[in-house]
Amino acid sequence: MKQLLILLLGLLLLSSTAQAHGGEDHGDGPKAGTPAGATSFSVAALSEQFEVLLRYEPLEGGQPADLRLFLSDYATNVPIKGAKLTLTTPEDASLKWAITEQEPGIYLVEGQFPANKAYSFTVNVVAGDKADLLLLEGIKVGEKLPVAAAAPEAAAALFSSWKTILALLGAFVLGIGLTVLLLRRRRPAAPVSTSNPAVYENQA
Repeated sequence: MKQLLILLLGLLLLSSTAQAHGGEDHGDGPKAGTPAGATSFSVAALSEQFEVLLRYEPLEGGQPADLRLFLSDYATNVPIKGAKLTLTTPEDASLKWAITEQEPGIYLVEGQFPANKAYSFTVNVVAGDKADLLLLEGIKVGEKLPVAAAAPEAAAALFSSWKTILALLGAFVLGIGLTVLLLRRRRPAAPVSTSNPAVYENQA
């Protein structure tokens, strides 16, 4: 009976531990913004004429910067080739940017940001008989992608998952042991005959 109680207590304890770890939320997951695993940052702007997307890898102040600008028609989403683009930086009007079309609708922007801080681009677009002015905000120079920060969190989540699996496995093994023990205790003993055949023979 004592062994049965110990097995029951162990089973209940392991089951409750597995459920607690399975439902925990430590709030350490990736926050809103650039998702973990991304290889570049991006900012976008829209107008009634154009759609502009700027994509760039992590930038450092005082280092050469290469950015990709994607230009398309707002209504049809068709890439616009041969556009005349002029970029200025409101935070520092002295900055100069060279723009080269690489493919239809894809333009290489080259220059240099002087410091690690947030910048923006004022984009003047002239394409055929269409022209517009768009503002690209939130170009974060000096910011790192969240890949490095996400790696320890993924490892911690994996470790927590293994703890849950081991706890459930332990509970399963204890359950099997408890079932076998109960079956053994319930097995009826073989009947034992107390009669003496020799006595009956003598009486006959």
